[in-house]
Amino acid sequence: MLRTIAFGLTLAIAFLSGCSKAPLKPNIVLIIADDIATYDLGAYGNKTVQSPHIDRIAKEGIRFNNGFVTIASCSPSRSSIISGLYPHNTDAEQLHWEMTGDKTTFVRLLKEAGYWTGAAGKWHLGEAVKSDFHEVREADVSGYQIPQGGTGGFKETMAGDARSGSQDWVPILKDRPKDKPFFLWLASLDAHRPYSENIIPKPHSPDDVFVPPFMVDTPEVRKDLALYYDEITRFDTYIGAVMDELEAQGVDDNTLVLIMSDNGQPFIRAKTTLYDSGIKSPWILRWPAGIEAGLVSDSVVSAVDIGPTFLELAGVKIPSEFEGHSFVPALQDPNTQIRKFAFAEKHWHDYNDQVRAVTTGEFKYIRNYLPNQMGTPSADGVRSPAYQEALALRGTGKLNQAQKNIFLNPRPIEELYHCAEDPFEANNLAKDPEYADVLKTMRNTLREWQIVTNDWIPKIVTPDEFDRETGLATPARIRPRPNKAEMIKMGIAEDRPDS
Repeated sequence: MLRTIAFGLTLAIAFLSGCSKAPLKPNIVLIIADDIATYDLGAYGNKTVQSPHIDRIAKEGIRFNNGFVTIASCSPSRSSIISGLYPHNTDAEQLHWEMTGDKTTFVRLLKEAGYWTGAAGKWHLGEAVKSDFHEVREADVSGYQIPQGGTGGFKETMAGDARSGSQDWVPILKDRPKDKPFFLWLASLDAHRPYSENIIPKPHSPDDVFVPPFMVDTPEVRKDLALYYDEITRFDTYIGAVMDELEAQGVDDNTLVLIMSDNGQPFIRAKTTLYDSGIKSPWILRWPAGIEAGLVSDSVVSAVDIGPTFLELAGVKIPSEFEGHSFVPALQDPNTQIRKFAFAEKHWHDYNDQVRAVTTGEFKYIRNYLPNQMGTPSADGVRSPAYQEALALRGTGKLNQAQKNIFLNPRPIEELYHCAEDPFEANNLAKDPEYADVLKTMRNTLREWQIVTNDWIPKIVTPDEFDRETGLATPARIRPRPNKAEMIKMGIAEDRPDS
C-alpha cells in the first residue's frame, strides 16, 4: 500500500488506495528493557533466544540496526531518553542520581498537548519528574538485591514474576481514560541481575547460548547466559500481553510502539562500557497506520532523538534545548540519514570512570580519560561467572586477546574500531597508520561535540562503592545514595564548571 507522509508542525497520513485517514495524534508506547543486547534477540539474528513477540513486531514495522543509547548505565540512560539531553547535561549522569524538576521532558510536553501520560514498571528517575505523568505505577524494588552484613554480599528477596516489575503494564493500559490519546512509559526489570531458575515454561539450554568472544566459554558462563535468556523471554511475554490488549481495545492500528533497552547485557565488556555490546540498543518500532511492515534501517539514531520524534508525531513543537533530532523521516524511508555520528559517555557506575565515544555505526572512537585503571564492569557484572571465570584464568595464558582486554591496566588512551568488520571491537586500530585519517576525523568530531555540549571531565573522584575483583560493597557505599547536590556538598562529586 502506497503511503505519503507530509511533515510540518503536524503530521498527516493519507492512504492513496482508500479514503481512510489516520488521526493526527498517534498513541505512543515506549517499552524499555533493562540490560539487553541487540545480538540477544531473534530479530537481530539470535537463533536460540525465545523472543517471538519482539520478532513479530520487528517484521510488522521497522528495525534499526544502528540505534545507540548515550550511556550504558541504567538511570542515566533513562534520564537522557526522557529529557532529550546528553547525560552530562541532565544533572543525573551518575548511577542512581535523580532527575531534577528544572529539566523539560517530552512527557511533560505531551501531557500539556492533551495526551494522557502514564508509567508502569521500573522507575529509577526520582520524584521530580513524576508530575509529568498523570499516573506512575512504580514497581516495588524494596526486595531487590538487599545487602547482607554491611559490606558483605547480596541476597535476593523477590521471587517469580515480581522480579520482572512488569505486572502493571496491562492494567495501566486498561485503566487509562479512553477519550484521549495516550503515552505510556513501560519499563521492565528484565534482564537485570540477579537471576533465578525455572522462571519460564521452557528454560533455555546452556548448550545453545551464544558466548561472545570476550567471555570465556565455560559451563558456568553458559548457564549464566541461559538464565539471562530466560529473562529476555519473560520480558517478551509481557510485550505480547501489551500488544494483545492494544488490539482488544481497538487502538492497535494507530499506536506507535518502540522497543529498546537502556543498555547492553549485564556481563563483562558490555553494560557500563562504550563498546557496542554496551551502547548499541535494540530499536524496533511498529505503527500500522504510519510505518510499512518489514522495513530495516541502517540509519544511525541516538536516544536523544526519541523525544523529538515523539513530539513531531504528536504535532508538538520540539524545544530548542533538546539535543537530538527527530528520526520520523527514517520511518518512511529507512535509507534516510538522520545523523552521521552518535555520541556516548561513561561516568560513575559502582566504580569511578570517565570515558567518551563517537560512532558512525561503521567506526567507533573511544577516549579513556582515566587510563590508569581497568575498565571494570558494573558490580553485578563483577560478581557474575563471566568475570570471575576470566579472573581465575588471568595470567595463565588461556585467555584470548578479547578476553585479556577487560584486565588492561593501563588502558590505551585512544581506541578505534572498524565495527563493520570487527563487531566485538577486539582489534584496536588507533595506532594503525592505515586508519590515521579516520582516527583524526573521529577524534576531532568527539572534541567538537564536547565543546558544543559543554562536556567536561570532573577533577573530583567519586569513590568506588564495590571491590573491583569481588564485587562486594566497600565502606564507601551509601544507601540511599545521595543526589548530585548532596554529593557536591560532601566533596565527592563536582558541579558543572560554568554553574
